Amino acid sequence: MELLTAFMLLFTASVSFAFAKLIFRRGETCYMLDYECYKGNKEMKLNTEECAKIVSRNKNLRIEDYRFLLQTIVNSGLGEETFGPKNIISGEEQCPKYVDCLSELELIFYDTLDNIFARSNISPSQVDILVVNVSLLSAVPSLTSRIINHYNMREDVKAFNLSGMGCSASLIAIDLVQHLFKTQKKRLAVVVSTESMAGNWYCGRERSMMLSNCIFRVGGCSMLLTNDRARKNQAILKLNCLVRTQFGANDDAYNCCMQVEDDDGYAGFRLTKLLTKAAARSLSKNFQVLLPKVLPHWEIIRYAVTRKTGSKINLKTGIEHFCIHPGGRAVIDEVGASLGLDEYDLEPARMTLHRFGNTSAGGLWYVLGYMEAKKRLKKGDRILMISLGAGFKCNNCVWEVTRDMNQPNVWKDVIENYPPKKMINPFIEKYGWINDEVVGFIRPEEIAKMLGFA
Repeated sequence: MELLTAFMLLFTASVSFAFAKLIFRRGETCYMLDYECYKGNKEMKLNTEECAKIVSRNKNLRIEDYRFLLQTIVNSGLGEETFGPKNIISGEEQCPKYVDCLSELELIFYDTLDNIFARSNISPSQVDILVVNVSLLSAVPSLTSRIINHYNMREDVKAFNLSGMGCSASLIAIDLVQHLFKTQKKRLAVVVSTESMAGNWYCGRERSMMLSNCIFRVGGCSMLLTNDRARKNQAILKLNCLVRTQFGANDDAYNCCMQVEDDDGYAGFRLTKLLTKAAARSLSKNFQVLLPKVLPHWEIIRYAVTRKTGSKINLKTGIEHFCIHPGGRAVIDEVGASLGLDEYDLEPARMTLHRFGNTSAGGLWYVLGYMEAKKRLKKGDRILMISLGAGFKCNNCVWEVTRDMNQPNVWKDVIENYPPKKMINPFIEKYGWINDEVVGFIRPEEIAKMLGFA
């Protein structure tokens, strides 16, 4: 039976490989020319003190909520340098304004796109396809229209605005682009991936919804793609394959990440304990399609014959680098353990979570930036990108490095300090007293005074 299974997997892999070769012969390759991640300014930093200020302003919280938040933040894996929305830091989380949501996004859009256009010597008028993904804000006019207006793009630019796609939206946008490339030759495409944080801060006290405040931060990325082989020498990456898996038919998976209102009417994003289970199942289903396309045939056969003994498939036979969505420490740990990855493989995702937090759909590109800043990415290397998001969706792809990558990026000012020798969270040192039993008899408003911000 094992030999029959191995033969079927080998046959599937052979057919997939032949099909891929046919596609490339038709000139449908997707190249990445450049990418640019957003870095906030000093006024946007959410360090220990700023987080404590925000927590102290929430009059709905009780002592048990303070303790839960302390434990969550300490265990989150985030450091002192992440960026938050300006309106939240200035104390407007209870009544966010629409203009704050738009200004937050436009700052990310134009900062990243200006740098890409300047560095690539490509004019906005040369762009043929524009895709923007922001899950939590659907504006009118659309966000793509705002970019088109700002840069005075052509009337025939193909614009797509994706919302509600969650943290895996970035690869969905790239998948859309590569399908458009199959019918349109010599095209340039821009993908912008970010999230709206300014209008989505949770002010209630449901614990599964308080989690999002602890891990989600401001960030985003813009990418420049092409299928024009004349620009092949400008490219830094080539897309080898991309596989999307949708688990929305499963109720547990569908409900594990959801934007809702709590019983008191406070809107937010609910993250349940079923998230890691949904992630594991969707990742397994995705790999059943993806891995035969990227791993050598002999490794597929070896795994098929020995898997009943507990043997894991060796991804490193076909992959050099692992770009894991920095969704949280538990997600990174779970993916690493299930795939048999070591700390070297997980370091880029862990350090991205520490430095920038979970920036939703833009997170993968900060992980890629870390690898580039560490000069890990050499010509011919293959990068597996693993993205997980609400729905529940798992979207993974494999890129091939087309030239050594060592350009300065968002990590340039801090890369020498990573990984830090000690990952000590300052919250426990400053606010560990909240766990003392005597504090349980103190009123919430007195707790705020003790925090020093009332």
